Amino acid sequence: MILGLFRRKKRDETISTLYGAIVAQARDPAFYRDHGVGDTVTGRFELVSLHVFLLLHRLKEEPEDRRQLGQDLFDLFFLDLDRGLRELGVGDTKVPKRIKEMGQAFYGRVKAYDDALADAEAGALARAIARNVLGDEEADATPIAAYMRAAVAELSSLPFQRFARGEIVFPPVPRRRLQEEGA
Repeated sequence: MILGLFRRKKRDETISTLYGAIVAQARDPAFYRDHGVGDTVTGRFELVSLHVFLLLHRLKEEPEDRRQLGQDLFDLFFLDLDRGLRELGVGDTKVPKRIKEMGQAFYGRVKAYDDALADAEAGALARAIARNVLGDEEADATPIAAYMRAAVAELSSLPFQRFARGEIVFPPVPRRRLQEEGA
């Protein structure tokens, strides 16, 4: 019984470390400065969702017992969203409804990104990112799509044991300057 408590604590630390790395990557200023992601609650939600998706996408190829790591990460993600909503002053009676909406949005993103990654048509992922992350179907999301594909490749090359130790590696976010309007 006591050994189980130690294992659970280690698992919680691992999930917290993975989630912390995901949030740090999602906060990379290049996404906001260079690629037009809104530095808003919605923009940050979209980028954290995208990065949680990337790890879940990698873990779906693992045996069921290893996929529990993804479920634990998902649970922490939504616990953090709940806490964040409360800190923003959303009332206790409205938080469950907002979390449900965010959950539906997240599952929609998972389906869109899974489908786009499986689509042979090169622009499918960029369109999904433009619609969801940038909020503008006409926006150029090709750099973020290229980043996402690089992240999928990077994560697929890592053995599960790295994730189980709380280690995750993302590629660098591409740097570019958006063209100034009218220039």
